[in-house]
Amino acid sequence: MRLPSTLAALAWLGGFQALLVNAIQTISAVGSKFFYEDGTQYFLKGIAYQLIPEDPLVDTAQCKRDFSRMAELGTNAIRVYHVDPNANHDGCMEALAAVGIYLFVDLDTFDTWINQDEPQWTHSQFDRYKAVLDEFQKYNNTAGVFVGNEVINTKEGSAAAPYVLAAAHDIKSYRNGKGYRNIPVGYSAADIAELRPMLQNYLACSPNSADRLDFFSLNAYEWCGSSSYETSGYKELQSLANDYPVPIFFSETGCNVARPRTFEDQAAIFGPEMSNTWSGSIIYEWIQEANDYGLVKYGPPSGASSAKILVQDGFARQGEPIPVDPDFHNLKAQWARLRPTGVALSDYIKSTSSIEPASCPTSTPGGWTVDSHQPLPTLQQAASDMAGVRPNSGFGRGPDSGSRPGHLAARVTSVALSNYHASRAVNSASSGTRAFDRLAGGSLFLCMSIGALTLWL
Repeated sequence: MRLPSTLAALAWLGGFQALLVNAIQTISAVGSKFFYEDGTQYFLKGIAYQLIPEDPLVDTAQCKRDFSRMAELGTNAIRVYHVDPNANHDGCMEALAAVGIYLFVDLDTFDTWINQDEPQWTHSQFDRYKAVLDEFQKYNNTAGVFVGNEVINTKEGSAAAPYVLAAAHDIKSYRNGKGYRNIPVGYSAADIAELRPMLQNYLACSPNSADRLDFFSLNAYEWCGSSSYETSGYKELQSLANDYPVPIFFSETGCNVARPRTFEDQAAIFGPEMSNTWSGSIIYEWIQEANDYGLVKYGPPSGASSAKILVQDGFARQGEPIPVDPDFHNLKAQWARLRPTGVALSDYIKSTSSIEPASCPTSTPGGWTVDSHQPLPTLQQAASDMAGVRPNSGFGRGPDSGSRPGHLAARVTSVALSNYHASRAVNSASSGTRAFDRLAGGSLFLCMSIGALTLWL
């Protein structure tokens, strides 16, 4: 009789461990900034992390080794491009949370990404996107999801933009319908000069918050070696991002044309020139590969044989992370001295009522070709078209939610305005109450668990 009860007590202790992991604060997008639950502004100091093509978040032992080293670097975010939604990610997500690191994850897979040349948004794509969201929404340290990465990669590719936005719309609608936390939904854009800022603005210009991104990010490698805010092109990027209505950050950066990499651009991104607008950066990338962007390479873990280490394409993808000198330490030194404080949510929320959507772009010869007033090719829109119904939906029509039929309306608070606190009350308790409940509940749970374990052993 004692064995089942003992196992139950151990299970309770396991539940307590999960409780501790979930005690990490969530991240929300409010207006043009990210915030922790306690109202402190969140700036990304991130690393692109894709050790293996399929899913790097399934090897808990490796995650613990890597994330411990990332914490030394000063990392508070990672970006993962491909995951298996059917795998168990508890160990790696717990390892991330233990060192205060958040996840930004791409929802697409190798066979579901939106193709610029033949853009479409289908139910099969949507199902795969939903599966990834279903898996990662349960972790408090999932900070955001991407509906695409560099879908538009040439100046002729603007026609694919409505499909990116349709994917974002449908994922946000699904997120809200399921009652999930308002995990921000965004896009990672290629740095196509001919389409800036048209794409950037198009994705955030709808008066209907259901039809715009919760955040926008840019893969940019303009600052190479010893450069400056003016000559690198960052000054222009800043001018195009002024008054942008949703959070914007660098989803890839870290040019390696000049060696070694000194990461001088971080001083501009986190400094007075850009930190009032940009929410940080993600450095490409963690692992050393043929492209020579790595911050670490791998050696055998203590007591292990190198013959047992996973190797792909001639590079070890498992083992003890060894810093690539001097790049690793150059980045560490930059981030150590760059500590933007940002603005408190309690102060910032007072100004969000004045935030307006971006200005919708107009068509330009040989460049932007999208009519911003046309309805998005969402799956809801496609179903309505097949039924002969034309929902009153468009970028230039009506107020934020009243212009859409009831069954199409979305409960979107990630781009929050003056009703932010009210929506938070509906979706979750206040951050202070939640923090207290976690601590109090955790202490009580621990006492109960230890008592039960003592009683039955």
